[in-house]
Amino acid sequence: MELTKNIFFNTDKLVENSKVKISYTGKLFQDASEEVSIHYGFGLNWDNVNDIEMKKTDLGFQAEIDLCEGDTFNFCFKNGDDCWDNNDGQNYIFPLEKVQNELIVLEDEPVSLGSARKLRKSYLWSKKVRLAVYKLITYLPKIISGNYKRKLTDNQN
Repeated sequence: MELTKNIFFNTDKLVENSKVKISYTGKLFQDASEEVSIHYGFGLNWDNVNDIEMKKTDLGFQAEIDLCEGDTFNFCFKNGDDCWDNNDGQNYIFPLEKVQNELIVLEDEPVSLGSARKLRKSYLWSKKVRLAVYKLITYLPKIISGNYKRKLTDNQN
């Protein structure tokens, strides 16, 4: 996913407490810098500030980062000559999404058979409802218009 020109992530959205691979092909890569590091932090106050040396590849400089908790992921880039790419003083800032806890089953919490049965039952009901709606949409207009002919079986002939 490309979030901004010359910065790419290996995921569609940035979620806190997950890993992300970032690729950078910006000004420092285009100027043939040999070493580039990413300077990053989280939230409005740049909490958990860290610097990571990025690996140079044919596709740009790349690094894998553990995203911490916070509202935003803030970063900028620096090469070995102490030249910075900080988005013209604005830094690169992207929102972080919260982890959706309701979909996570923790190992300490056993899954009851009752909840599994309820899920299966609701799934079966949703399939039945979808089938009924499909039949109504398909056959009701034919019945109303009189264009619906019932197929005769061999026993009825």
